[in-house]
Amino acid sequence: MIDDLVNQVLARFGELEGELQDPVVISDRQRFAAASRAYRELEPAAKLAVEYKHAVDDAAGARELLAEDGDDPELRALLESSRLRIEQIEDEIRVAMVERDPNDDKSVIVEIRPGAGGDEASLWAGDLYRMLSRYAERRGFSIEPLSIGDGTYTFAVKGDGAYSVFKFEGGTHRVQRVPETESQGRIHTSTATIAVLPEAEDVEVDIDENDLQIDVYRSSGPGGQSVNTTDSAVRITHRPSGIVVSMQDEKSQLQNRERAMRVLRARLYERALAEQQAEVAASRQAQVGTGDRAGKIRTYNYGEKRIKDHRINLLVHNFDAILMGELDELTAALQDDEKRRRLADAASG
Repeated sequence: MIDDLVNQVLARFGELEGELQDPVVISDRQRFAAASRAYRELEPAAKLAVEYKHAVDDAAGARELLAEDGDDPELRALLESSRLRIEQIEDEIRVAMVERDPNDDKSVIVEIRPGAGGDEASLWAGDLYRMLSRYAERRGFSIEPLSIGDGTYTFAVKGDGAYSVFKFEGGTHRVQRVPETESQGRIHTSTATIAVLPEAEDVEVDIDENDLQIDVYRSSGPGGQSVNTTDSAVRITHRPSGIVVSMQDEKSQLQNRERAMRVLRARLYERALAEQQAEVAASRQAQVGTGDRAGKIRTYNYGEKRIKDHRINLLVHNFDAILMGELDELTAALQDDEKRRRLADAASG
């Protein structure tokens, strides 16, 4: 069975290489983008497939020589190492070929809110906003602030595959540190919650205008006289779900309404996903990365300069680098854990 999978991977990868060199495909932006994305997704499995072929050839060669030359210790060692590597690659290929989350290619809307801890929680929310903004920039995504104020940050991360990276940041982030205002040097524990919502298209979420209550009012935040003296702020209430979204950062009521509708669509889409996943997921861990804010996912300990991700029990010590936006190690570990859980679910289902 694994040989069939390896051959399928290599055949499909060869087709994609051909498409990316085809002038007809190159001239069609959408086809070229789709082929490029498929190529990137399949490339890790294709490399493993090539390595698998080499290991199989090495094992076959060692067996032939052993049949001719008798019991050669070096040949037996080569045969054994090839066998072990073949088993390892088989597992790695299956993991690499696990079906991806269909939302992985989407842009995201991120909402960061202070949790427990008063003013310190608001400061912590700001630190998380800067961390994720830097991470987005490092990964080549663009940031679009939607609503920022009172310690709450709502922003879009735009780019192909943003959700596949940022979905793992959804949850409660706990910090243990001595606040700047603490004169006794006591360590405080504060939290901030992050919701990561795949940005939904109009066609993916059907919103009936009759279900909306739209209120306009004068902005109370910064923005100059033209903001504060006109009814430019917008609050949209979705009656069936009770979801309320407010926007006031823009001077135009139309722009604020458009931004509020984007966030509302994302929240409704995430709610539908959560309901769907709850039907098939037996454990809470199966909902990692869906924006579930009830569970503590990560602790940042300033005194000991360590960060622990509780979902996979991973402890890392590159503390300052992570807060500067270098979350690649955490993301890679969580992506690998997600693939292995999906593989286990597929095997048991």
